[in-house]
Amino acid sequence: MIGLLLLVVMLYAFSNTKNNARKVSEPEIVFEGENNLFITHETVSKLLIQNQAGVKNVPKETLDLNQLETALNKNPMIRSAQVFVDVNGKLTAEVQQKKPIARVFNSGSFYIDDQGGFMPLSTNYTARVPIVTGVVDKNNLVNVYKMSKKIESDNFLKKHVTQIHQDQQGGISLRLRQCNFNVYLGSLKKLDKKINNLKVFYKKATKEKLMNKYSKVNLQFDSQVICTKS
Repeated sequence: MIGLLLLVVMLYAFSNTKNNARKVSEPEIVFEGENNLFITHETVSKLLIQNQAGVKNVPKETLDLNQLETALNKNPMIRSAQVFVDVNGKLTAEVQQKKPIARVFNSGSFYIDDQGGFMPLSTNYTARVPIVTGVVDKNNLVNVYKMSKKIESDNFLKKHVTQIHQDQQGGISLRLRQCNFNVYLGSLKKLDKKINNLKVFYKKATKEKLMNKYSKVNLQFDSQVICTKS
């Protein structure tokens, strides 16, 4: 029994030593979710290399996986990342990108992601999302994020809204595809009611061919729609 126990311990130690000494392979980058890449495989590989002084052909035991994950998660394009090495030394990085739902268009253009955070523009891919103009501070995105999230989750708005504008007082206006008028919402209180009013107006105006007769549709009062003629 003692001899058998010693044999098992020796085999385990030998196996563990051999496993730790395995050389790590070229990293495999796996992007989860959408196929549109705002950050490339090459960029992720460079981040891994820069933060571990090279990850290929090094012993497994020398890799700091937590350090690699931290480096990837600091990238403003990445929502979350996991890095692991299997028993054969295959290094894999699973990356989930941020998802943009609006694009702020001013001197410092950027995306707003679906959690209300800042996301830089990408040189690799441009998302087709509503444009945000007017007075927008990336440290205070509450209003435009709430409006963007509403558009992203509503089929009618997602199809028709092309622009969100925020004025000095924080009032919100919308521009619709193939329409000449502005839709003024004002504050976002009772937003669902205001959007329902917009849908009713849009359906009626389309049916009666009145879409080009207005310059402004005011929805700031949730109980009525006030239209200004061109």
